[in-house]
Amino acid sequence: GVKLSQLTAPVVNKFVTTLRDNGRSLAMRRKVLTNLKTLISYAQDNGMVAQNVARGVKIKAPKREIVPVMDEGDKMPTKYELRKMIEKVSGRWRPLIITAIFTGMRASELRGLPWDNVDLKEEVIRVRQRADAWGTIGAPKSKAGSRDIPLAPIVVNTLKEWKLKCPKGELGLVFPNTVGNVEHHSNIWKRGFEPLQIECGISEDSGRKDKKGKPILKGKYGLHALRHAAASLFIEQGWTPKRVQTVIGHASIQMTFDLYGKLFKDSDNDREEMKQVQARLLA
Repeated sequence: GVKLSQLTAPVVNKFVTTLRDNGRSLAMRRKVLTNLKTLISYAQDNGMVAQNVARGVKIKAPKREIVPVMDEGDKMPTKYELRKMIEKVSGRWRPLIITAIFTGMRASELRGLPWDNVDLKEEVIRVRQRADAWGTIGAPKSKAGSRDIPLAPIVVNTLKEWKLKCPKGELGLVFPNTVGNVEHHSNIWKRGFEPLQIECGISEDSGRKDKKGKPILKGKYGLHALRHAAASLFIEQGWTPKRVQTVIGHASIQMTFDLYGKLFKDSDNDREEMKQVQARLLA
């Protein structure tokens, strides 16, 4: 609704800010801005406007905000809650949830995982691709995203059973939709993970009510919480920070420490080291 003659860089900047305030993702905002620049460039080439006022507008990615996992129960499911989910989950959601809990794979990696990258004999998943929000298969998020993840026996057995029932498709996916294509993240949440949590009593008031005035419940955790849960299980098992970083697929060891530093506990070592500090000082 804005005429070309009234279009200025501040107007474009305000437009981009509005997109952000309306919840549009960084990737979507950049695509929209690129298309706008292309449109104005076309107008410029055809003598409709003197300059491309959007050319100098850039969208900077915000600095990544790392939210440390300070309390297991606050940021991710407790062991009791995980056991309840494992006990209750069934159907086509069971292999996906079981795999997520014991591997810490990202939702995009689970959605884009092909059977060719699952070695049930060697008991390992080789992460080499992912599916983006639009269902397009591509490379992992970073170089560190390409990794091999060892499998727990329950994952191996569950996947062996699932392979016989899994819907077939051209992509050969492990966790496809009912017709063999990439499953939407929203479907995993709405039809799988949230109903499972509510069934297990792992829920909270959504603040909304149904037609009868009864409070509507919502799942307590997002799917990404299972990734944190897996990392905490690895740490509890005694894995080194570097091993956790590698299997989880973090781009840097610093990210692993920022997220899970509080979970790397070694009180016996700490006490022994403090004795040595005292001894050196007072010797």
